[in-house]
Amino acid sequence: MLIGGQWVPSRSSSVRTVHNPATGEPLAEVAEAGAADVNAAVAAARRTFESRDWRRLPPARRTELLWNLSYLIEEHAEELAVMEVLNQGKPLSVARGLDVKAPVQTLRYYAGWATKIEGTTVDLAPVEPAGRPYGPHTHAYSLREPVGVAAAIVPWNVPLLMAVARLAPAITAGCTVIIKPAEQTPLTTLRLGELIEQAGFPPGAVNIVTGSGEVAGVALVSHPDVDKIAFVGSTETARTIAASASRSLKRLSLECGGKSPTIIFADADVEEATAAAAGLIFLNSGQMCFAGSRLLVQSAVADDIISGVVDHARSLKVGPGMDPETDLGPLVSQEQLDRVSGYLALGRSEGATLVTGGSRIDRPGYFVEPTVFRTNDPALRVNQEEIFGPVLVTTEFSDESEVIAMANATSYGLSASVWTNDLSRAHVVASELRVGGVSINCAIGLDHALPMGLYKQSGIGVSGGFQGVEEYLETKSVTVALR
Repeated sequence: MLIGGQWVPSRSSSVRTVHNPATGEPLAEVAEAGAADVNAAVAAARRTFESRDWRRLPPARRTELLWNLSYLIEEHAEELAVMEVLNQGKPLSVARGLDVKAPVQTLRYYAGWATKIEGTTVDLAPVEPAGRPYGPHTHAYSLREPVGVAAAIVPWNVPLLMAVARLAPAITAGCTVIIKPAEQTPLTTLRLGELIEQAGFPPGAVNIVTGSGEVAGVALVSHPDVDKIAFVGSTETARTIAASASRSLKRLSLECGGKSPTIIFADADVEEATAAAAGLIFLNSGQMCFAGSRLLVQSAVADDIISGVVDHARSLKVGPGMDPETDLGPLVSQEQLDRVSGYLALGRSEGATLVTGGSRIDRPGYFVEPTVFRTNDPALRVNQEEIFGPVLVTTEFSDESEVIAMANATSYGLSASVWTNDLSRAHVVASELRVGGVSINCAIGLDHALPMGLYKQSGIGVSGGFQGVEEYLETKSVTVALR
């Protein structure tokens, strides 16, 4: 673990074995943090944050640090991609793009904002509160200041990208950071820590603790010296974090689950829409928060679209991520395999029609077939609950008003993809969908230059854009009587 600029074991000497999901075999051992380790990491982050050197570090230097880190990730891109494949399971082609190129772009985007954080000046109306009146000669201004020590609790589906996506805006704002990677996939985050040192970050500016959510995560969330929690993961865990953080009114960013619809109207380009529908659910074996796990298709083209998606699913080669011919890798763990398998059984028992797939693949590792269900009841649990696997549930609709109601009829509000050649309809549907991001005739936008909100139980806060930096800033007003 990286604490205060030093690589240290856990104070209890406990370790955790992480596994290769393509084989189920042990891959590495990492330190298992306890509460004492978390306390040490928080203390290191607090010391650095309160230090004169950090508080007076020029914004241009923070820009330079983020750029330095981006160059180092670029330099070690293949190493990081292979490490992500071995620990998380995805195909190497996906890791090279989504997991390595995207963090580089994210760092460079946020680096530009560090020198552009600014307040405002205001002309105050003369008033006479208790004490001296403001009078006509009053200068007032606001400051934007870092919230303090930020804890980033990141998931196992895109570990390096999610760590960087929380680190970059926090450092841009002037916070110090503690990163806790998911216990299943800590390896690229630990390697990131080595690159952070090489990039020139001061000791304690970024700390990394590895361990379970139940111990290390709970200790971070409840720690009185942590000012901000940035969490990415399940809605169930987010509820627990929000309840704990409320006791000390910590600032929260919670990016949670989704049950995102891909909506295809009859006038859409069938070939493009079909390919997109398949890509949105089978990318990373469906283990993406924005996965298009519901396919809502207008009845006139439903048979053609669903048939095309099924053909795509059957054409996918399932296998280890290091095999260059692999299209679909394993699920991340035995626990996730059990979860997805449970939903496959649930879909059958609820009466959904299994069109393709539906079973675990009999081989070492945590593999499941790409699966498509066809339903006529949007209230089924497989239509309502996040499965987080390569499982697509399809439902037909008749018209615009029906599909808007159907798309909104879940507890989630993360994203949606709409396919139509009617420009007016596209904008109407986008405005009516209760989600944080809508893509029209294209895949979901992942560029961190674009702010994306979180509706309903998909979370709290905004990721991306300058609004993503504002999640790590406080506002202070200063009023000065001029003589």
